Amino acid sequence: MAYDRELADRIREALAGVTQVREVRMFGGLSFMVNGKIAATANAGGQLMVRCDPDRIEALLEREGASWPEMRGHKMSKGWIVVDEDGTASDQAFNFWLNEALDYNTKVSAGG
Repeated sequence: MAYDRELADRIREALAGVTQVREVRMFGGLSFMVNGKIAATANAGGQLMVRCDPDRIEALLEREGASWPEMRGHKMSKGWIVVDEDGTASDQAFNFWLNEALDYNTKVSAGG
């Protein structure tokens, strides 16, 4: 499966201080599992897919470069966002999305 290696390296670097990170090829890219749950995926073409709080979807979709991901022609369930290269170009924007994913990961890993 093809994925953007530069984006994967950015994610890997951002997660360097996080424990229990595992890389798995899935969703047409390279997914980064934190505490056994998907947090972020580097897709082809520089797209970052993050798992996020379903209650925040509408607000998150308003951010630059964010859209609802599709798999096999169908929209994925609430709780997933795909962000194009424009939406992750700056370190500040990239870190926003990674923090969003890690915050939600903490919630679901704690069972909440």
